[in-house]
Amino acid sequence: MATPTHRLPVLSHFAATMLLGLLILEPCRAQERFAAVPLQSRITRVQPMTGIVLWATSEHNRTSAIQLEYSYMKYGDVVKERSQYDWSVLDRLLDRVAARRHQAIVRFYYVYPGNPTTVPGYLKALPDFHETRGRSEGKPTGFPDWSHPELKRFTLEFYEKLAARYDNDPRLAFIETGFGLWAEYHIYDGPMMLGKTFPDKAFQDELIRHLGRVFRKTPWMISVDAADRSRAPFATDRDLLRIPFGVFDDSFLCRQHARENEPNWNFFGRDRWKRAPAGGEISYYTTQDQKQALAPTGPHGIPFERAAAEFHITFMIANDQPKYQPMARISTAGLACGYRFRILAFEASSSRSRVTVTNTGVAPIYHDAYLAVNGVRAERSLKGLLPGQSRTDEIASGGAAPRLTIACDRLVPGQTIDFEANLRAAPCSL
Repeated sequence: MATPTHRLPVLSHFAATMLLGLLILEPCRAQERFAAVPLQSRITRVQPMTGIVLWATSEHNRTSAIQLEYSYMKYGDVVKERSQYDWSVLDRLLDRVAARRHQAIVRFYYVYPGNPTTVPGYLKALPDFHETRGRSEGKPTGFPDWSHPELKRFTLEFYEKLAARYDNDPRLAFIETGFGLWAEYHIYDGPMMLGKTFPDKAFQDELIRHLGRVFRKTPWMISVDAADRSRAPFATDRDLLRIPFGVFDDSFLCRQHARENEPNWNFFGRDRWKRAPAGGEISYYTTQDQKQALAPTGPHGIPFERAAAEFHITFMIANDQPKYQPMARISTAGLACGYRFRILAFEASSSRSRVTVTNTGVAPIYHDAYLAVNGVRAERSLKGLLPGQSRTDEIASGGAAPRLTIACDRLVPGQTIDFEANLRAAPCSL
């Protein structure tokens, strides 16, 4: 019997040429030549979403020494009738702040000493809604009726609507929230009645979980005073601490900080800053606290920069500081807060780039930002890159003169995220 003959198929000239091209191309890709790209850059201004914060009403806020402005907000300015929302007051504020090339931090409050509550009018008009009048800070003050189910329902609805409208708004950097005086999670002066002038723990628990669901992009924060187990649920429901909310300290740098404030920071976890922002406000306990806040040794022997590093501060409200310090000092203090990126290596081929970046700041960035070459973004966000960490990203763009930037959709017009670099040209490498 004859043995069958097996023959290779005959390739056309075109197919053979294509196959040869592929065989040659793959080794070439593997040996694509990268050249070090020289890069010189300095950070000379406070970075977006960080730094010293002035109030949105400050006469000094038209400056690059700050990147953030703060404002209290009233619930009753947005809602007057049940489930009817008019956000124009907040939109006007955000537009004014953005026009100054800044972003806003807002805090809605129900109670402010010396004022009526900001509970919506329709709720106050209910016959079984009974507010409490009492003295706080020496002034007659209104306190909401937290025993009423409609106040609880409204509060949940309010934050759901707020998140639906503003969660991805570049004009808004952070939200602070809470109960009691100034929404700072306490009534240290006045009629403190859990379930009446202050919400019961069950509702607080419900709201914290609700906020964790509805805000997916914008970081939200509560006062470190919420560590108090007598009025807040966190000590008895430790699962709440897994929710990635940030914390703020409304008496930062006060004399008794190590004794009274720091234990509250410890309660919420000294590594919470790795996933959510840490902020606050310079103490008003004494005139000295404000006058010396940014002095070389601080008001009580601790320089601001040292405290900012220790607590990984992203922002600090310090509205009075223009009275005591020049804008250059306010800018320097702001530069000690938050993230700070440095480029350690930058190489490019004709079609790709490799960039190594580190964070030399005291906190990560809490919004998505991306290394970008010629406008083409890396796949991974810089969000969450911790101080001292570095990493290398490969980006699908290169060329003879590649341009490196940091892209972020949460910036307002006129803002840029900068970086440091001191890279010299070097021989080509494979």
